[in-house]
Amino acid sequence: MGEFFTLLKEGNKPSLLAAVVNTIIGVLKAGAFLLTGNVAMFAEMMHSFGDAANQFFVFIGSALSKKSPTDRFPNGFGRLVNLVCLGAVIIVGILAYETIKEGLHHILHPKASSGFLISLSVLGIAVVLELFVLFKAGKEVLHETGQDAKGIQVMAKSFGSLKRAKPATKLVFMEDLVATIGGILAMLAVVIAHFSGFVQIEGIVSIIIGLMMFYVVGKVFLENARGAIGETDEEMRQHIADILLANPAVTDIQRLNVIKEGELLHVEAEIEVDHKMTIAEADDLKDRLSLLIFAQKGVSNVVIEFDEIDQITHWIKQRPVE
Repeated sequence: MGEFFTLLKEGNKPSLLAAVVNTIIGVLKAGAFLLTGNVAMFAEMMHSFGDAANQFFVFIGSALSKKSPTDRFPNGFGRLVNLVCLGAVIIVGILAYETIKEGLHHILHPKASSGFLISLSVLGIAVVLELFVLFKAGKEVLHETGQDAKGIQVMAKSFGSLKRAKPATKLVFMEDLVATIGGILAMLAVVIAHFSGFVQIEGIVSIIIGLMMFYVVGKVFLENARGAIGETDEEMRQHIADILLANPAVTDIQRLNVIKEGELLHVEAEIEVDHKMTIAEADDLKDRLSLLIFAQKGVSNVVIEFDEIDQITHWIKQRPVE
């Protein structure tokens, strides 16, 4: 149990913050829905509770993925965060379905809701809190990708760097981006329904929010499915190839795999060296190269193998021959 709580300290902080904030927002929206019967509020309530559950799972998964390898699991637990994310999106998918179903029912059987000011106030508070979490997630994206920015530049830069962020951080960013947009749409729906009498707009917005939730489900599912299977990090692969070839003792690279293990990287390389190299020299070379590769961000495991020069160039134009 002590190890579990120690691992929790290493969990993804933005996902924990987002989970707590979305739980608070979900409770506020649930109260507002019970008081007003607003369908757009119902959709936002489902969205917030779905995000909160999702992000709690992701936090725990990201923490457990830091567990050290064991004899039974020698490759470690890096991919656990991908598996947790795959499970978490099922929850969001179910809530997205219920949101769309409720929106469709409201369009076919429209009913005016009450509590205009209550709905608007709760949604306004929710949007501000979601923006706060989104900003924090954006800063974490920049931190993980080695960038820095302040103010509005945080959001602008984080969009461009999102692809290289950790799975958990990426999930939080996407979910809170959709949640913020959904909150703004829900506020517009409440205003339009109140002043125009077009109450079906709340059902329409509910369906739009549900579809956005499904978009997150699809995006997160595909990315984490690739991570669970084992996806190559092409950018880091080329970077490590440059490190290897920068050593004059390395004449070529026969094989180089840089596999994402959740938030970590597993590196396997087979390099060519002079057949006259002694075992002691090869061992020293392996140690030096391993230290350089381990110094790269996210690398958790390095395996280097040697082969003699075969007069065939395997790494051509900065890419290995397939």
